[in-house]
Amino acid sequence: MSESKSSRLDDLVARSRQDQAARERGYREQALKMYPWVCGRCGREFTRANLRELTVHHRDHNHDNNPPDGSNWELLCLYCHDNEHQRFTDAAPGRGTTHGSTATHSPFAGLAGLLKGDRDAGDDSSSS
Repeated sequence: MSESKSSRLDDLVARSRQDQAARERGYREQALKMYPWVCGRCGREFTRANLRELTVHHRDHNHDNNPPDGSNWELLCLYCHDNEHQRFTDAAPGRGTTHGSTATHSPFAGLAGLLKGDRDAGDDSSSS
């Protein structure tokens, strides 16, 4: 890639990052003015001293959907915000399947027979 193309690409990336940071500052500031400084999930209250731990969560998980009335936002503490995104990730299609083999051993298979007094009920080797 030539120096001029590389330079233009670097400028484009830098401008894109600045624009994104400006958008984020914008909706965060709006949300902090609009809503009380309380986590919407756990109810933890925030002051200026710990306000950096209060985040803006997009309810529809689309960070570009920032309506001026704040209807897509909720304030969450760092922990609840992380939990919300983890729940969203876990609920994604294909995440509910388990990998590997399932358990085939049944530890209580012969319990009923043992309780009734049948000595060989719990012994798998006698069934061969």
